[in-house]
Amino acid sequence: MPFDTLIYEKQNGLARVTLNRPEVLNVYNVRMRDELWEVLQAIRDDPTVRAMLLTGAGRAFCAGADLTEFGTAPSVVTAREVRWARDVWGFLHDLEVPTVAALHGYVIGSGLEMALLCDVRVAAEGTQFRFPELGLGFIPAAGGTQTLPRLVRLGCSLDMLLSGAWVDHREALRSRLVNRVVPADRLISTAETLAFTMMSRNPLAIRLAKAAIRRGMELPLNEGLQVEMRLAQRLLNQVQPTPRPRVNRFKPRRRS
Repeated sequence: MPFDTLIYEKQNGLARVTLNRPEVLNVYNVRMRDELWEVLQAIRDDPTVRAMLLTGAGRAFCAGADLTEFGTAPSVVTAREVRWARDVWGFLHDLEVPTVAALHGYVIGSGLEMALLCDVRVAAEGTQFRFPELGLGFIPAAGGTQTLPRLVRLGCSLDMLLSGAWVDHREALRSRLVNRVVPADRLISTAETLAFTMMSRNPLAIRLAKAAIRRGMELPLNEGLQVEMRLAQRLLNQVQPTPRPRVNRFKPRRRS
């Protein structure tokens, strides 16, 4: 199915989702929200998809929300309610397959929140990151206040969120905002290689590893270890054959 704001392709089990509003730096609007909702459902429900790669067309990954729709008339409150009507962010976070974001140009506001909801982030040299929301009179509302401090130092998180400071690719790597930085001409190939490497693993092991990390993050260590043990046992039950009952191969002698 063709989309207005996205390009969706599948290649050998890899779902590639490209934000495709390059004329406006891929800013996120209602139409993109609805199309992402459809695509993420398709990825979730397609057993042939083993990983997802999220990219942006043109000069940027995503320069934030379309303020002509989300930040102005009729009001910021109403605009936010429209934005939340479909929980694209929760859908992206809860995907069981590995998700890789390939970032370049500008990664701002909603675009940065999308990237933070992916499992791994690969950035091109020269990429710029920013949370501008407080300067516009509101706060991030797609998980940014929660995902950012779980990845980077608290001080860095507060600086980015409260001051709207720009972060370049070097600081993003130092602060662990991104996992890898590569030359721009190697961005897609590096992200694809990473995705295909993840796809070479046992699919159930990948899903359970993600589940163990997600569920255990907010638990005390001893409870997290219990979650890991239960999921590991579930995997062992899947890969180990069920023991067959022992059969007596010797027939009893008949009494004369």
